[in-house]
Amino acid sequence: MSVVVANLSASDDYFRFFGLTQQFTIDLPALDQAYLAIQKEVHPDRHARGSDSEQRLAMQMATLANTAFQTLKNPVQRGLYICQLNGVDAKLETNTAMPAAFLMKQMEWRENLDEQAEDLQALEELMDEVQSSKQETLSEIAQAIDGAKNYQRAAELLRGLLFIDKFAVELDDAIAAWPSLHSH
Repeated sequence: MSVVVANLSASDDYFRFFGLTQQFTIDLPALDQAYLAIQKEVHPDRHARGSDSEQRLAMQMATLANTAFQTLKNPVQRGLYICQLNGVDAKLETNTAMPAAFLMKQMEWRENLDEQAEDLQALEELMDEVQSSKQETLSEIAQAIDGAKNYQRAAELLRGLLFIDKFAVELDDAIAAWPSLHSH
């Protein structure tokens, strides 16, 4: 149980919990391995003969490992978590401020989606643009966090990324719905 207890004390930092460096550009295979190692360590079968408090601790660890893993695996959640660790709350619910360039792009994409709903190729080209915009934003976030340690800027970019993800889902739906709408 010593590993478990040691890790529980690091539970205020998901990166420390998994023995990873706190950064946006994360080693996903290392995250997976650390997660699986902890899952094995705290598996109920391993603590079936343990005391109630040992079983409870193992249960807490398993829950914490899940939360930490889900948070770090998802780029948006990971970025927001790092901002939070550094005292910047992205306040996604209340703060919808985005760089003007993002807002312009958002309007442009919306128009394209509406105007080109009939044109599958145009929708697919738009999807390529959205995906590359997502990749660009991810590298800007990595730069803001890992490079400049500018967590305000990162929070702003993360809000932009959420919008890109949301739009990508809508666009995906439009592309998926296309054949049924246009098979005459």
